[in-house]
Amino acid sequence: MIGDQPTGHIEGVQITAVSHEGLTVMVNGKPARLAIITEDGQIIAAGADVAREAEAVAVNSYRNMRKGMGFLRVLSNPIKAAT
Repeated sequence: MIGDQPTGHIEGVQITAVSHEGLTVMVNGKPARLAIITEDGQIIAAGADVAREAEAVAVNSYRNMRKGMGFLRVLSNPIKAAT
């Protein structure tokens, strides 16, 4: 469906996407980081790598839809574990 997706569902969190800057996150006006966390709380990856990967998957999904391939799944390669 064409139109904007609703945002603003997480109190105090603002995620910004700029085509030439990627994704950034603010929490209550202060810089924050995106993270991949398992169900048991283990941090797998965090920061700029996660933001770049999330942006790449979203952009590739959008591009597939524009090419008429909208129902194909977009997978990322594994992200190196956080140290």
